[in-house]
Amino acid sequence: MEEVIAKAEATLKYARISSRKVKIVADLIKGKDIDEALAIVKYTPKASSEIIEKLLKSAIANAENNHHMAHEKLYVAEIYANQGPTLKRIRPAAKGSAVRIRKRTSHVTIVLKERD
Repeated sequence: MEEVIAKAEATLKYARISSRKVKIVADLIKGKDIDEALAIVKYTPKASSEIIEKLLKSAIANAENNHHMAHEKLYVAEIYANQGPTLKRIRPAAKGSAVRIRKRTSHVTIVLKERD
């Protein structure tokens, strides 16, 4: 029988930021301990760092309250940002034409696990 590894996750759907921008900060904290990850996110001057910080705190709360995991052992096992639906808007352009503006959204997921 396989041993079940406890994991806690938090998901943010339809975040109004491109998944490309989120992945920049996500790659910085992948595999790090949560205290280190929070410190990195707090002092990274990127638009997505605020979103990721809030989501990371939510994942920590889920781990401690729902899964009874120890705060000291937690680390960021996985973090990924997938593309969500794109909001299409139109902006007037020269000679009576129109230009499409694509407002991209993303779905961000953080998975925390305990270190042995």
